[in-house]
This record gives sequence, structure tokens and C-alpha cells, in this order.
Amino acid sequence: MLDIAAELHRWCEEGRDFAVATVVSVGGSAPRQPGAALAVDAAGTAVGSVSGGCVEGAVYDLCQDALRTGRAVRESFGYSDEDAFAVGLTCGGIIDILVTPVPAADTGPRPALAAALSAAAHGHPAALVRIVEGPAGLLGRALLLRPDGSYEGSLGPALDRTAADEAHALLEAGRTATVTVGADGGRCGEPLTLLVESAVPPPRMIVFGAVDFAGALVRIGKFLGYHVTVCDARPVFATARRFPEADEVVVEWPHRYLDATEADARTVLCVLTHDAKFDIPLLERALRRPLAYVGAMGSRRTHEDRLRRLREAGLGDRELARLRSPIGLDLGARTPEETALSIASEIVATRRGGSGTPLTGARTPIHHDVPAPLGPGSAGPIGSVA
Repeated sequence: MLDIAAELHRWCEEGRDFAVATVVSVGGSAPRQPGAALAVDAAGTAVGSVSGGCVEGAVYDLCQDALRTGRAVRESFGYSDEDAFAVGLTCGGIIDILVTPVPAADTGPRPALAAALSAAAHGHPAALVRIVEGPAGLLGRALLLRPDGSYEGSLGPALDRTAADEAHALLEAGRTATVTVGADGGRCGEPLTLLVESAVPPPRMIVFGAVDFAGALVRIGKFLGYHVTVCDARPVFATARRFPEADEVVVEWPHRYLDATEADARTVLCVLTHDAKFDIPLLERALRRPLAYVGAMGSRRTHEDRLRRLREAGLGDRELARLRSPIGLDLGARTPEETALSIASEIVATRRGGSGTPLTGARTPIHHDVPAPLGPGSAGPIGSVA
């Protein structure tokens, strides 16, 4: 649900009645992951998606039914050879959907949902916990967890503390996932399934080198939902005028900037300087940190020289194996835009566990399910819903 937080936050501010359908589990080849949502207001306005189009019409009807009845419902959609033209996923997967009414006068889950939507819409970290499987009377109950451990809303007195602990671990990792617990808050008794959606600030893409290729990479990084920084030690090139779409442009030696800035397991580094005096001190530090992706531009000859220098600096084979160089996938790219697409493709493949090979004739999955903290997603551009 947090993938459409900005729009739903506005609906809450306007006092609209609405129902929201959320993907709570997937099986096989499914286009959207848990947390993806479609919402419908009382006027019939729809926002979001749960399947990329396969079952949107049926889910839309379920949302309207939930608004009329005031009851939450869980529904599965799949593909059947015997009934290939029925509502279902043509990709062959199975998705489970929870549809929850959220009337404006609701004194139950709406306050927690509204607080979570507000946090996500404003870029503040938070985790939304909802009961998605269990007794019908409990479906849709919600709790909002903040990074400091405080929470708002309730799943039930015996369950809140356990749910908060589970959500805190997922929030720190920026992940969305389901968790099974007992109705009494322990691991025994009647099981309940909780969906924990994490909203975290957008992941970072740091582009080192204010070169022509950097402008195109900034644009595609923003398109993918990254907070993009351009860093270069040369003030004549590192200007906001040259990179108007970057979130920030920093004039500093690359390694000094990396030492001073925040970078985590979702951060991607793209080194475009291909100049040893900039590259080596930077890569020496970057490859020792748990970053999501480190790529460096340059020819194969430059790469071999770079590896030699990094070994002399004390890096081992395990650290050097993390370096993507020459940067990007082999697309035959020549222009800055094509090169940026090549780099972005490698970042996505690394994030999702893709092979980078053509899907035509391949027997590999189309939609990979590899838990990784790289990039938007884990809750979408808001954060990671992965």
C-alpha cells in the first residue's frame, strides 16, 4: 500500500472513503510483489496496480464490494489451463489479495494507516503492520511502527509487542515481508500472518565524475527512484547547471566525499572518472564497504591496471570480485543515453538476481524473487518493498 502513499495520503487528508487491495503473497511468475496495492474511492476513482493489468477489473469490483459491506476479504487469483479465459494471471502465477475498507469515520485501522501513509509520503521511515491471514474479524487490523520503537494503532494487546519487534527488524533492513506469529503474540496457538511494509527514504545513487555520461545516468537514476548525487573534484564541471536533475552536486575529492557521507547496503556507486588519481582512493574504500553496487567506467586495459593498483593497496580477490568493471551490460551502447541504460540494466540485474541474457529462448524466470536491499523496492521508490 505504501507504493501509492502520496495519493492515498491526499485521500485521507480530503476525508475520502476508500478501499485498498494489497498483494500479500505471490507464487510462481507474478508481476507485482507483496505490498503492491490498488485503491478505489467511493466515487470509483482508482489508483495503483496489483497485477500489471491481469486482474485489475476483478479487484476493482472487490474494492467496491468492501466499501458497500464494510468487511475485509482475502481472495486468490491464479491461472488454470481448464479455464484459461477466466479472470486470472496470464503469466501463470498466483497472487493473494487482501481487500480492506477504509471509511473516513473508521476508528479502527484508519488512524494507523493514515499515519503510515503520511510518513511514507513525506519520506520518513516507518513500518506498517497488518493482519492479512487469520480470523475474519481480525483481517486488516493495522499498527504503525516508528524507528524509535514507538507505535500507533493496535492488532490486539497480546500481539502488539511481538508485531513491533518483527516490524523493527524488517524496517531496519528496508524490507517488506510476511511474518507468521501466534494470535497470543507467541509462536504457538492459532497462527496469524502479518504483512510488514517498510517505508524508507529513497536509496542513493552516487555518480563520481561530472562527465557527459553522468547527465544521462542522473536522469535514468531518478527515473528508477534513486536520490542521485554527482560528485567531482573539479568545480568547473561539477555545477548544478550541468546537472539540473541531480538531487545534489558536490565539489570534493571522491574518496573524501565517500568518507564523509552516508552510504548503506542500498547505495549504488557509479565511478565514471576513469582517472587513477580519483578512482583508486575511492574504490579502495568503496570495495571495503557493504554497498549494493560498485561499478567503474574504463577500457579493459584500464580495468587491468586498476586491479593491479587496488591489489597493491591491499585489496583481496573477494573484495575485487565486487567491482563491476567495465561498467554495465553488453548492449553495444555508444551514446551517453545508451551507456546509462547499460549501467542501469546491470544495477537492476544485480538487484533482482537477473542474468542479463535475452528472455527469448531462455528457461530462466521472468520475475525473480531474490531478497536484496539494492534500490527501490524494497518498497518501491519509497523504499523498499522487495
